[in-house]
Amino acid sequence: MTGNFSKMKLFFRQTGDSGPALVILHGIFGSADNWLTVAKTLGAHFRVFTVDQRNHGRSPHSDDFDYQVMAADLKEFLDDQSLSDAVVIGHSMGGKTAMQFAMNYPAAWSKLVVVDIAPKFYPIHHAQILAGLNALDLGALKTRQEAEAAMLRYEDHPGVRQFLLKNLYRDSATGGFGWRLNLPVLTRDIHLVGSELTGLHVLTKPVLFLRGSESGYILPEDEHDILRIFPNARIETIEGASHWVQSDQPEAFVKAVTDFIMEQVSGSAG
Repeated sequence: MTGNFSKMKLFFRQTGDSGPALVILHGIFGSADNWLTVAKTLGAHFRVFTVDQRNHGRSPHSDDFDYQVMAADLKEFLDDQSLSDAVVIGHSMGGKTAMQFAMNYPAAWSKLVVVDIAPKFYPIHHAQILAGLNALDLGALKTRQEAEAAMLRYEDHPGVRQFLLKNLYRDSATGGFGWRLNLPVLTRDIHLVGSELTGLHVLTKPVLFLRGSESGYILPEDEHDILRIFPNARIETIEGASHWVQSDQPEAFVKAVTDFIMEQVSGSAG
């Protein structure tokens, strides 16, 4: 739902203290913690800021949740950190946030890396996962193993289950479990995660789209629309990667990102 653009101080981690600034946005149900390994590698050459988007990780919860407010959150973060020429990297939902941010604030970024998502509508496909997360009785839960066993009914991939259950935390005061996710709002507004971008216009700054060879998120027929909006975009395929490009092929991912950032591109007006 669209709300006001109130202050949202996002949680972040910084890795590296020199070089160009990179800001990384995770996907749905994710957090900055998912990017620790990649951020450490990139941090050898860049200042890397991995951010928890609203209603995720350690960032504040809000009843407002759509790409307009998340784009405004990112602009506020960049302003707070005095990052006027950052490279923005976003995976899946984070890629859509990055693209909406680029549309809304064309002068506030230098380059964009969009990981395995296109600027189009995607139908809801997280209903089963949300059913499983909502079915967990946190009051009765004693161990993470119990949570994973319960989630097996809803998600058969062990890596995905572990990824989802990283959102569980143990409350030091009560000893019980809680969600870092704002599960009620994500459940209510999950349809907005697949929504198209709004206020589209042509941006000529350099953009890199990375897709996994085993993923169906960016199809050949999507390339025309991508290049219509981002005429200086490059679309590269990382072999052997699913939708989770950065996790499946981290070395290839880091190389593609590094090569793109270090290129000298002239005439990059927004």
